[in-house]
Amino acid sequence: VAGSCVLVTGSNRGIGLGLVKRFLELPYPPKWVFATTLDLEGNETEELRDLACKHPNLVVLQLDVTNLESIQAAQKEVQKCVGEGGLTILYNNAGIWTLNDLQTENAKDMMSVYSVNTIGPLQMSQAFLPLLKKAARRSPYQGLSSSKAAIINMSSILGSIELMTAWDQYQVLGYRCSKTALNMLTKCQSLGYSADGIMTVAIHPGSVNTTLNPLVKSTQGIVTVLSNLSEEDNGTYLNYLGQRLPW
Repeated sequence: VAGSCVLVTGSNRGIGLGLVKRFLELPYPPKWVFATTLDLEGNETEELRDLACKHPNLVVLQLDVTNLESIQAAQKEVQKCVGEGGLTILYNNAGIWTLNDLQTENAKDMMSVYSVNTIGPLQMSQAFLPLLKKAARRSPYQGLSSSKAAIINMSSILGSIELMTAWDQYQVLGYRCSKTALNMLTKCQSLGYSADGIMTVAIHPGSVNTTLNPLVKSTQGIVTVLSNLSEEDNGTYLNYLGQRLPW
């Protein structure tokens, strides 16, 4: 990842924050790590702000993935930093869910979940496509890889139609549908962007609760998976151990 530039959405806490830490801890960390948060001044962003004081290559940006103006403003800031080098990895991590089941799911909640989990990654990828193309063009690597240019969409095993994991515990209808739709978006992007040297992959981070150990294991796993991605992984649905999941 040395010399690369990485952007992680929704990185003020949880997996997003964990990923930012893993990238910064690498023996050869990225040239730039862009971490985004809804609220730059909020308490939840404190840890990210502290990290930015210690790491000059970490840039914290305000971003609402449901707001096109906010996306475009963040893109301009990233462009200023990376210049002609472009953006190597766009990690669409920001996500929300509501605990609605078949009876309680409603249009308002479903729309808000979709706008973050599905439409957000679509619009982020559209906005950052020129920077991903730049990175791909300048890369010395042949074929597709995350060292060249990649869109990584944070999916979930709950989006697998075949598995229907944990249905009895979590119906979370809107969330499941949004992640299944994100998987389809991933497949479409993998077909549409590969000619430009950009790979697209959906990743399930594992069942991560707020305790530290699974989070570290998950984010370390994801960073390892990213480093091993090759042409044949384009358009696939993987877990944090690099295993393929059924759609």
